[in-house]
Amino acid sequence: QVQLVESGGGLVQPGGSLRLSCAASGGFLHNYAISWFRQVPGKGREGVLCISKHGDATAFSDSVKGRFTISRDNSKNTVYLQMSNLKPEDTAVYYCAADSLGTIRPRMNYDYWGQGTQVTVSS
Repeated sequence: QVQLVESGGGLVQPGGSLRLSCAASGGFLHNYAISWFRQVPGKGREGVLCISKHGDATAFSDSVKGRFTISRDNSKNTVYLQMSNLKPEDTAVYYCAADSLGTIRPRMNYDYWGQGTQVTVSS
């Protein structure tokens, strides 16, 4: 079974940057498509970005285009979410999830989820 662990969250001022990591154990991430999601208490889960097993990337939300970048380092078995020009509305718990089919599709099936890392954007 694959286990995913997110890290890198914290408190940052508006306009600042953070780099989140999604590290895997029990399997190799190069076989999976990895997506980042975020969730605010009382609201539904929102897709952020996805990267396929081949390295193709798609943004799920217009609000993060041009500000967030997803990448993967297969040698470290880790996927990253680089966030810049952060805004208060980016405040959420950020999760990563793995899809074993490895492709980006309109409806994906995620086999594994991390526990999440809190990102708070506030002055």
